[in-house]
This record gives sequence, C-alpha cells and structure tokens, in this order.
Amino acid sequence: MNAVVEAFAFFLGFVGWLMAGIALPNRYWSVSAVDGNVITTSTVYENLWMSCTADATGVHNCHEYPSMLALSGYIQASRALMIAAILFGTFGLVATLVGMQCSKIGGENYVLKGRIAGIGGVLFLLQGICTMIAVSWYAANITQQFFDQFYPGIKYEIGEGLYIGWCSAILAICGGSCLLCACSFQTPNEKISYPYQPPSRGHGLSTAVTSQSVPSHYGRNAYV
Repeated sequence: MNAVVEAFAFFLGFVGWLMAGIALPNRYWSVSAVDGNVITTSTVYENLWMSCTADATGVHNCHEYPSMLALSGYIQASRALMIAAILFGTFGLVATLVGMQCSKIGGENYVLKGRIAGIGGVLFLLQGICTMIAVSWYAANITQQFFDQFYPGIKYEIGEGLYIGWCSAILAICGGSCLLCACSFQTPNEKISYPYQPPSRGHGLSTAVTSQSVPSHYGRNAYV
C-alpha cells in the first residue's frame, strides 16, 4: 500500500470526523425568520437537542427538548445516526493509525497492517453514510414543510449545521474509498513482510563439500 495514499486518507477521515463533531452540537440546523416588532421574537433556530429564539434586541433564549420520546421520529433517528457516525470515525482513526506503514504500532507484519487499514476504510465509509443519512433526512423534512402551503407551523430553512454535516460525510467517504482502493491494488510483493532469500548455489556446494566425511587416518603408503 502506498504510504502517501494512507496519509491522505487518514487526513480526510480525521477532518471528516472533526467536522461531524462540530456539526452535532451546532445550533443552526434549521433557521427561520419571523417578522415582528422590537419586542417580539424575530429569529428561531433549532438543532437535534434544543430550540432557541432571538429577538431584535439580540437576546437569545434556548431550551432543550423536554422529552426524547415526544420528539419526531426523524430527529431521534438523526441523533442516533450522528452519534454512531462519530463512534465509527473514532474507531476508524484508530484502525487506520495502526494499519499505516509509517506507523510502528503493530510491528512490521504488513499483511496484518494492510487488513487493519482496510477495516479503517470501512469504518470511515460507515461514518460518512450515517452522517449523510442524518443530515439529508433532516433537510428533507425542512424542505417538505417549507413548500407545504397547508403547514400551520413555522417554516424553517437549512442552517449551517447541515452544510457542515454534508462536508463531513463527503470527506469521510472519500477517505474510506482511498483506503479500500489502496488495499485492493496491493501487489504480491507488497504483501510479503519478510521475504525469503534462498542460499546461493556456490554456498550450497561448499556446504555439501564440507559436510562430507574426511578420513582421519592415512596409511604409510599414502605418503610419497
């Protein structure tokens, strides 16, 4: 496996994992502007954990969702998928770090290290897929309510947290794909950690000659 490809994939996976951690607590998953005077609320923004309001004077007021079971199904699913994505990314980073050729962790068994790096690529793919499903599902509900003329509640728009989540998913998928492609294109010579070197012909002949028995006693007639 190419060490440059491994390092590049590790970098993509790390940035994707970091952005997923930033997107999860971000408050601006959905943003809505409400017209009103100075006293009334002018902006409402929500995420997976809380709902916040801000009036024209700049005062913010946030409250967490009181009950998880009372939430909509897509919010609960998005929570679970984002948490799972961060866990997959954490294990993917550890596996990739162990499986990299430039890493001394795990010894010099490059066959085993390549398989561990491949597992890290699969975990990065799972991270990206979970993140993509979570943010896309959340955004689909926002757009559905926004274009529904008979929706009685507040209509929201897509916030910056969803864009961060999409970027995180793309980076994680690209990092996992790079690791899997690098593992699949290994040559047989790269998979041998300790190559066998057969002895040369001359060395074998010399060993055979020295291994023959040499008589230790000679008769008097043998001397000239």
